[in-house]
Amino acid sequence: LARIQTDSVVTMLRELYPDLRFEIAVAMSTTGDKILDTALSKIGEKSLFTKELENALERNEVDLVVHSLKDLPTSLPPGFTIGAVCKRENPLDAVVFHPKNCGKSLSLLPEKSVIGTSSLRRAAQLKKKFPHLEFRDIRGNLNTRLKKLDEKEDFGAIILAAAGLKRMGWENRIGQMPEVEELLYFVARFFQGALAVEVRAKDQEILNMVSALHDADTVLCCIAERAFMKRLEGGCSVPVAVNTLLKDGQLYLTGAVYSLDGSDSLKETMQTGVSYPHQNEDGPNDDVQHVGITAKNVPGQAQEAAENLGVELASLLLSKGAKHILSVARQLNDAS
Repeated sequence: LARIQTDSVVTMLRELYPDLRFEIAVAMSTTGDKILDTALSKIGEKSLFTKELENALERNEVDLVVHSLKDLPTSLPPGFTIGAVCKRENPLDAVVFHPKNCGKSLSLLPEKSVIGTSSLRRAAQLKKKFPHLEFRDIRGNLNTRLKKLDEKEDFGAIILAAAGLKRMGWENRIGQMPEVEELLYFVARFFQGALAVEVRAKDQEILNMVSALHDADTVLCCIAERAFMKRLEGGCSVPVAVNTLLKDGQLYLTGAVYSLDGSDSLKETMQTGVSYPHQNEDGPNDDVQHVGITAKNVPGQAQEAAENLGVELASLLLSKGAKHILSVARQLNDAS
């Protein structure tokens, strides 16, 4: 999947810059790729899928790195920035059923059927909706997880990102798509379904080049989501979820926090206007980052409004008790 995503970004760059030559010169495994016998929420490393790639960037071994935006922390190491956020694919989740359960839905699975997911966010929401099901961690790339599902009897179904299945050409494996009201997607920490291009913040030539890949609507949605997560100090170890909608110049952000068993939750929605004209400004303001994103071709006032929206929504949830819910979730996750 990582190679397919990288190829898609390189294809776009080649179309934009036919006179330039692009090489996919480095393939490497990250910490998150290597540790497959431990839940993501237990490892405790914020840069599970990015550190080794950023080291290569820092050593000038590569000029840009393609990530799933959900893998990038809300605070990047000094000297790096997200130079492009590509148009987001479907950010929602998909249910893939064991062959014996084809044609069923989660509600029709037998009592105590085991659902595989590496996400506390997914498990917390679904436990509340489907109390007759059990949830167990499952790790590995898409190939590995589908093989575990198909060849063993351990899982009745697994939950995966719809975007990943689509990019792999495996849409036919999707058995059910929970409504967004049932299963908010993972906060933009990242932005499920969006691809990000990380570059050196001071490399103006590369930054200018990749900025052409920015999708303005996706940028604004993801800035709001990342700001929401950053204010909550969330991550893989706590169930935090979002939904964004940009319509008629208004950005709507729904955010939620959950206890590990889904029994306790808070959810609120806020909105803000993001219709601002683009102003061509020379100088340092061009390189202002909003939660790690540098988007020169998106109006700065709109980016600021999106970031403020995320912060304000998180602050509202915190004022209503989100800090306690997340604190208990962290403690239980660490102890389990």
